[in-house]
Amino acid sequence: MPKPQTAENAAQRLDAAIDALDSRIRGIRRFLHAHPEPSGEEFQTTAYLADLAQDAGLDFRIPRSGRGLIIDAGTPAAQRRFALRADIDALRLHDEKSVDYRSRASNRMHACGHDAHTAMAAGAVLALAECAENLPHGFAWRAVFQPEEETATGALAMIEDGAVNGIDAIIALHVDPTLSVGEIGYRHGALTATCEEFHITIEGRGGHGARPHTTDDPVPAAALAVQMIYSLVPRAVDARSPTVVSIGMIEGGVNPNVIPNEVALRGTIRTIEPGGEDTVRARIGEILAGIERAANVRCRLDTPYRIGAVRNDLTVTNRCLKAARDLVTGDNLVPVPQPSMGGEDFAHYLDHAPGCMLRLGVGFPGEPVRHLHSNTFDIHEDALALGAKVLVRSLLELHAAADDEQSAP
Repeated sequence: MPKPQTAENAAQRLDAAIDALDSRIRGIRRFLHAHPEPSGEEFQTTAYLADLAQDAGLDFRIPRSGRGLIIDAGTPAAQRRFALRADIDALRLHDEKSVDYRSRASNRMHACGHDAHTAMAAGAVLALAECAENLPHGFAWRAVFQPEEETATGALAMIEDGAVNGIDAIIALHVDPTLSVGEIGYRHGALTATCEEFHITIEGRGGHGARPHTTDDPVPAAALAVQMIYSLVPRAVDARSPTVVSIGMIEGGVNPNVIPNEVALRGTIRTIEPGGEDTVRARIGEILAGIERAANVRCRLDTPYRIGAVRNDLTVTNRCLKAARDLVTGDNLVPVPQPSMGGEDFAHYLDHAPGCMLRLGVGFPGEPVRHLHSNTFDIHEDALALGAKVLVRSLLELHAAADDEQSAP
């Protein structure tokens, strides 16, 4: 059968293929939900996806870590290649739902929708493979199944393994339980915050709890650090620019009657404006320098990792919206009014290629929101086929638009 020369014909065939795959896509999601693997442990998930790709006759490779999958398909000598990305890791959280597909592992759960992301991408991949002979001439695509998103290390590792080599744009979906099933959220520009983790180590001189005068106690120094960071950092940044500093861990000491030598604090800096984290980090450093002098302790500030903001490219986002409009009514395309202060390592791919992340509604209409990262999180599975269609149609739209630009006088 000759290949159709239009993305529209291909889109209709892909829609039909995804509709036929709907129950399988749901099954993939439920299997992954029942067998979650947290960041750094995604070996069986990778093997499961590799089997799917192999059964579909697709060429794939597994990165050096043994986790994750990269699939390339389409016209071998194509001038352009567009990619989709899904994350595959779970959280260390106990699943408290009463459903057949509840997590079978203690303290492990897909509470951020990565099982859904993977199932939708898998559905897109299977449909693309099934319709390979009916895709536009010169169409080439890549699927990136990424581990370790929750620890913000997976995207960088996949990039080192060539995930972005030779691609012209990259797209992704993230489920959003605050949107109802059938709704798609979009935003031009910043979608998420820059997120930087910081570690503060306060070293003093410990001793007996009965004789604090013989010590340089790091505990009150740590308490002062928390208080001053929370009160003074907001005064150092423009109030019109969203900035959040949170300390989520304080650790020090092992005995109630022993003053410890050291106290550790860990937290995050989240900003929207480019470079905002530099201002915050510098202010924290100044605060710690003052505490050193006041409490006779030594303070060290480390920032082990940083994720930039996801900034949706205007052109790529508009192409994805055009594709989505063929699937949902205009009222169901919902502008996201403000960026999320959460971090998302999809941003690392955008350092190498333009891209777009859309939010896919998975909420149950008329029911309370089942929030991300909660131990009752779940999705409305009618969203899965829609998400797979958005992915394939967006790839086709990007290809068609590139063809139009090339043929323009």
